[in-house]
Order: sequence, then C-alpha cells, then structure tokens
Amino acid sequence: MAQSIYDVQVTDIQGKQQSIAQYQGKVLLIVNTASKCGFTPQYQELEALYKALQPKGLEILGFPCNQFGHQEPGSDSDISQFCQLNYGVSFPMFAKIDVNGANTHPLYQLLKREAKGLLGSQGIKWNFTKFLVDKQGHVIERYAPTTKPLQLKQTIEQLL
Repeated sequence: MAQSIYDVQVTDIQGKQQSIAQYQGKVLLIVNTASKCGFTPQYQELEALYKALQPKGLEILGFPCNQFGHQEPGSDSDISQFCQLNYGVSFPMFAKIDVNGANTHPLYQLLKREAKGLLGSQGIKWNFTKFLVDKQGHVIERYAPTTKPLQLKQTIEQLL
C-alpha cells in the first residue's frame, strides 16, 4: 500500500505508465469521471479551472470509472475522444480504473484513507467526487459530486 501519493504509479489514457511523483510541488484536483452521467457537464468547469490555474501550479487529473450506473462504458480511446470533442479537455486523463471494491486502484485506496467521506465512510458515492491535494502531497479535502469545480477556485488559489 502506497504511503505517499508520490509513490503511486498510474496509466495515462494512451496506455503509458506514469508516476504521480511528476506532479510533486503542484496542487492536484483528482476526479473520477464518466461520459454518460448527469454530472458530465462538469468537464466544462474542470477545463475552465485548469486553464485559469494550471499556469500557477494546479494539475487536474481525471480518472474514468464505470462503477456507477455503467456511465463510462467506452474504451480509453473512446473516452479520450469524447472529452476532447465535447469539452476540449486538455488536463491529464488516465486509463479507466475502479475506485471502490476489491480492485480499487492504489491511488484511490490512498485518497479514501486520507480523506474520508460523510460519517467517516471511505467509499466513493458517485462520479465526479473530487479530492484536493496540496503541494506537499497531503490530501486536504474530499468534495461531493454536487460540488461544482469553480466553487473550489478560491480554496485552490490559497494553496497555490
């Protein structure tokens, strides 16, 4: 089990292995995403937030997941095309993962352990749950899917 977020290895949406360590010194907003969800339009605000704050040190990391209502059924290639064509997504997207259950990705094991949900629960409740990580790699907060990305702008700016 990863002790630090920077120990975690991930696979990008093109299938290349990457380390979260490459984002050391950056503020991270990590989001589990889906293409066929009522919250999918949040991609627009995520991209706006990324364009505004990426030059100051924010990275948004999108992790597609098909565990909630089977709302991310496509391949990684389909997901990448969907995000670019419909929302102009330029922030890093990663290969589809599980965020709950026996096959939970190590990144989400760490995120859920560090920032528990309502009443101390660890499970992710739905698509577009957001985790905010500071420049030192500490998981600061978990936000519900209903929290719109631009509502986090001021909090993120304070961490930059």
